[in-house]
Amino acid sequence: MKIFSKEQIYEGDRLTTERQNISSTDLMERAGTQIFNWIHMRMQGAQVPIHVFCGIGNNGGDGLVLARHLITHGYNVITYIVNCSDKRSKDFLINYDRIKDVTKDWPKMLSCGGDYSDIVIEERDIIVDAVFGIGLNRPPNDWVQELFQRWRASKAFTLSVDIPSGLYTDKAVEDENAVVHANYTISFQSPKLVFFLPETAKYTVQWEALDIGIDRAYLMQTSTEVELIAKYEVLPIYKPRDKFAHKGNFGHALIIGGSYGKIGAVNLASRAALSSGAGLVTAYVPKCGYHSLQSSLPEAMVITDTEENLISNIDFDIEPSVIGIGVGLGTAEETTKALEAFLKNNKTPLVIDADGLNILSQKKTLLELLPEQTVLTPHPKELERLVGKWTDDFDKLKKVKAFSKNYKIIVVIKGANTITVFGDKLYVNTTGNPGMATAGSGDVLTGIITGLIAQGYEPLAATIFGIYLHGKSADISLEDYGYQSLMASHIIETIGAAYIDLFQQPEQEQQQEKQQQQAQ
Repeated sequence: MKIFSKEQIYEGDRLTTERQNISSTDLMERAGTQIFNWIHMRMQGAQVPIHVFCGIGNNGGDGLVLARHLITHGYNVITYIVNCSDKRSKDFLINYDRIKDVTKDWPKMLSCGGDYSDIVIEERDIIVDAVFGIGLNRPPNDWVQELFQRWRASKAFTLSVDIPSGLYTDKAVEDENAVVHANYTISFQSPKLVFFLPETAKYTVQWEALDIGIDRAYLMQTSTEVELIAKYEVLPIYKPRDKFAHKGNFGHALIIGGSYGKIGAVNLASRAALSSGAGLVTAYVPKCGYHSLQSSLPEAMVITDTEENLISNIDFDIEPSVIGIGVGLGTAEETTKALEAFLKNNKTPLVIDADGLNILSQKKTLLELLPEQTVLTPHPKELERLVGKWTDDFDKLKKVKAFSKNYKIIVVIKGANTITVFGDKLYVNTTGNPGMATAGSGDVLTGIITGLIAQGYEPLAATIFGIYLHGKSADISLEDYGYQSLMASHIIETIGAAYIDLFQQPEQEQQQEKQQQQAQ
């Protein structure tokens, strides 16, 4: 799914009115009606008080359309106008007149500095936030902030229209008290990037995108900087296997890493590479890892360094399709020199994690030696060492994009919604859960991506697909283990189930298909 920028959303609205020969008021009617349909389907006429707070711009106009439909369908509605400026949009004014035609209880006007102690909102009530939309470019006035805080204190269910009021689409929040904390956000046509960033995702617990009929050609043909990755985005990436294929068709992955006490990281990465489908996997480890790997992972081959406890010289006589390097590696001086010597001569595609990244951050001239589309998979602290400290999530994205473009590499920003960055493009993953915050989970991701590249997936596709599979495997494992007991090895065990899930219809789709067959 594409995530459109604020400017692209405005252009989409403009082109829709032009190409469909409708007015902007008609498009607003369509948007507000869709929100009403969403609420009506869930409430079925229940007489819970619904407090609809409308700003005086187009977001407020959407709220007025919603309020009018709720009133005409018999709901218990109290409508308010948050009169926070002298500027009112044309479509707001049209819908302000329309709502006065269907009720004698005209919207309550809330003016700056007024006393709103007579507004009673109970915990069982519903608040609809239609105050500010995506065009907000400065913090709300103090009195509006007080209103938002009253909503939050009431503990009433809060539904935001398009975006929680006070939240920007393209920059960080200055004061969290100036933002609505929504239980649910109904976003028009596509979600907003801020729903997936650590610092701003907290302002809406859940979200849903409603189709309001924006011009299809525009949606299909417009390239966006951000894409949301779910099952139907990775399905076209998947490479089916030929009946007569053999292991040589699926590449040879080499996992380089390990040091005394950290051979488990190589075990996990190697197992994940095999489970993701690599034809052959070889582990390159210090001598101390030989017996443990040979006994615990018989499917993998093992090459050892001349040193007992660390990697001191990366030298092998195989021709791998891809190399995953860094898991459990350590940053000893001998290891750092070995990595530098290796990078100077290497032409094989790379996936670099953990101590491989730490060595790169200590000696950044080595970044110039990386092949194009090398994949880096840092956790937050490793990322900070590479790109420098950031002030907020938007600054972090800016720094990572610049870093990616400079070295022509792929960078993974790990998190609840892991983001793959390549140049100016962002790919936001939707799978995964808090149970993945456990030792070895990153080693598994390195192995999966390495295994996919071995099979012939392009590095960017392998990264996007690998992150999806990694998260989906963890989601499947969650059913048996829960958050606290989930371990990295459990994620490997369900990679196969994650592949199978790609071709299983959701239960809702199965029911719809069954109903269609019965109707025929």
